[in-house]
Amino acid sequence: MSNLPPLNIETIWAILDEKLDDATVNQLLWHYLGYRYDSSTAQWDTSQVTPEWQNEYPQPPDFIESRPATVKLTRSIPAENKQMLKEKLGFKGYKIGEFGPRQTRRATAANWLLSYLQQTNDKIKNSTHKGMEFLGMGNGA
Repeated sequence: MSNLPPLNIETIWAILDEKLDDATVNQLLWHYLGYRYDSSTAQWDTSQVTPEWQNEYPQPPDFIESRPATVKLTRSIPAENKQMLKEKLGFKGYKIGEFGPRQTRRATAANWLLSYLQQTNDKIKNSTHKGMEFLGMGNGA
C-alpha cells in the first residue's frame, strides 16, 4: 500500500470520476482508518484502528462491495461534513440511470476521505482541477 496516491482534491475527484480503481479506493480508506498490512506476518496490524472499527472489522472491509461497511463509514462522518462533496467541491452527484450502488459507495468513500482531510487539517494544495474554486483555492478570475 506504499504506492497510494496522495490524499488531496485531485485524488477525491479521481474517485468520483472513476479514474482510480476500487482496490485503490479501498486501500486509501484502510490506510486512513489505520489498517496496516504486515507482510512479514501476513496479517493486518490494527493497532492504529479505532476500537469501533477494530471490533467490527478486524480485517479491513471491501467498502465498494459491502453495504454494511459503507453505512458504518457514512455514520462516522461528522454531521457538519456530510455534504462536503457538494459544498466544497460542487459535486452534483451522478445522473439518474448512470449510477448504482458502486458509484454511491465510491461517493461515500470520497466524502469520508474529504472529511478526514478537513478534520486532520491537512493542507489542500492549489490546483486548477474543477472544484477548487469552491474551496477558494483555484487560480480563478
